[in-house]
Amino acid sequence: MKSYNNRRGLTFPIIILVLGLVWIWSSRLTALQPEDSPIEAPQSGFNLPQFKLITASGETFDTSFATGKPLIINFWASWCPPCRAEMPDFQKAFQEFTETDLVIAAVNATNQDSMTDVLAFIDSNQLSFPILLDQTGSLTRTYNVYSLPTTFFIDRDGRITKVLVGGPIPLALLRVEINNLLQD
Repeated sequence: MKSYNNRRGLTFPIIILVLGLVWIWSSRLTALQPEDSPIEAPQSGFNLPQFKLITASGETFDTSFATGKPLIINFWASWCPPCRAEMPDFQKAFQEFTETDLVIAAVNATNQDSMTDVLAFIDSNQLSFPILLDQTGSLTRTYNVYSLPTTFFIDRDGRITKVLVGGPIPLALLRVEINNLLQD
């Protein structure tokens, strides 16, 4: 009887592990970097790959605007449960640090999302930081984002200090990372 209970006790952790692996596999992005591309995946210590994208409000967002400022770039989609869960905390962080020169921008994987869903999500969560639209997936490929959400923390010198793959990122961790960026 003891042997049966031991096997039964392992069933739940194994199920959780399998579900986690299925989630990681299913949430990965399908747009892969071309094999002949010389660009490595941006990671800690790398310089920020520069870009321009149109925002959901129709403006142009250019990373040169953030030169000399700490920057957070979050890749997300409206269909992604961890992305949906962390966006209210990004909004809170944006509001808390509005008196600083911190820039927060969220890049929607629009090529894999619905504009109707994106706009509805922005509206329902009252997101007021820039929501960028990666309509072709080119920025997602440039940053080699294979799983959503993925968040890049960039210092004032334009260097990536941290990359967090997965989520949701809790507000407490966002505050710690923002304070680290602001102190540099």
